[in-house]
Amino acid sequence: MVIYLFILQSCFLHKYSGEMGLDTMIVILSSYFISSALVIFNQHLTMGLPEPPIDLTNPGILLFSIGIIGNFYHHYLLSKLRSQGPNKEYKIPKGGLFGFVICPHYLFEVLVFWGFAFISQTLFSFAYAMGTTFYLLGRSSATRKWYLSKFEKFPMNVKAMIPFLF
Repeated sequence: MVIYLFILQSCFLHKYSGEMGLDTMIVILSSYFISSALVIFNQHLTMGLPEPPIDLTNPGILLFSIGIIGNFYHHYLLSKLRSQGPNKEYKIPKGGLFGFVICPHYLFEVLVFWGFAFISQTLFSFAYAMGTTFYLLGRSSATRKWYLSKFEKFPMNVKAMIPFLF
C-alpha cells in the first residue's frame, strides 16, 4: 500500500528537473519491488508468533497518516516551483515546513516508514525504517549543501531534514 501511494504520487505529482534514464528507473522500481516482497515475506514469517507485548498499531497509523499527508503536501509545493518549458531556473522552496528544513518531504517520508514499522512491529520493518532514515538524512544534508552553494542568500537557520536539529 505504501509503495503504491509513493508510485502514484511520483507519476502524477512530481516534476523532475531532467529525464530519468531507463537504467535508473529499473533500479528504483526493482528496489521498491524487492523491498515490498521482503516486507510481505517477513510478515509471513511472523505468523503464529506471539503478539508483541506493546501494541504500537494506533501510534503507527497516526505516524503513517501524518507522514503520507505531509509528504504529499510538500511534494505539491515542490511541483509548483517547476516552471513549464525549457527554463530550468532553481528556486528556494517556500511554505509548509520549508522555512525550517530544506527537505520536509524526506522528514514526512521517514514518518511513513516509522509508522509502517510501528504497525507491523517486525525486526525487518524497523531495520528498513532505520535504513531509510539514515539514507534520507544523508540526501537531505547533500541537498542543503547544494542550496548553500547555489544561493548566496540561503537562510543559515534552515536545517537539512529535522527542524532546529539537523
